[in-house]
Order: sequence, then C-alpha cells, then structure tokens
Amino acid sequence: MHAPIDSYWATVKRILHYLKGTTTHDLHITRSSSFTLHGFTDADWAGSLDDKKSTGGYLVFFGQM
Repeated sequence: MHAPIDSYWATVKRILHYLKGTTTHDLHITRSSSFTLHGFTDADWAGSLDDKKSTGGYLVFFGQM
C-alpha cells in the first residue's frame, strides 16, 4: 500500500465503478421458518492453459432457495 503500481489503481477504479453501478440492486431478506443451509462449489483444476492455475467458486444459501 505504500507503493501501489498502476495496475492496482486500475483494479480499484474498476471495482468502485462496478459498485457505483449496482447501487440500485437490493438485498432482499425475508422472514422464513426454514433454517436449511445449502452449499455449492465448483472448480476447474488447472483450467488455465498458460499457467495451469485453477479457478473455483462457491455459493451458500440460508433458508429456502
């Protein structure tokens, strides 16, 4: 943080631009009697042909889906 490079600033600007564009999106929280927890995950092991790095992601839902 004491000597950021230009690509870091560009990334920060992209994130802030994205957040500015999503201010009208709402998070809807409703009362539910369901305390079910659902989790999903996926990965592509060594999916990048250039550096053989993997990409993964997950979703977690609490309550009804």
